[in-house]
Amino acid sequence: MSFDIDILFKIAGIGIAIALLNQILNKAGRDEEAMMVTLAGIIIVLAIVVKMISEFFDAVKVFMTF
Repeated sequence: MSFDIDILFKIAGIGIAIALLNQILNKAGRDEEAMMVTLAGIIIVLAIVVKMISEFFDAVKVFMTF
């Protein structure tokens, strides 16, 4: 398990894309769709973070068995 900077850039890229889509949809008067896009972005980033936390705990478990 190693922390790659690519994961950080991926999360930042998703955040920027979601923020842009949110602003565009809000300006177009589609507030409900903007909220759904924001919620989808949060779920995607949360899935990435949960995967990273799972890998971390697997590494800690392996470390503690020695």
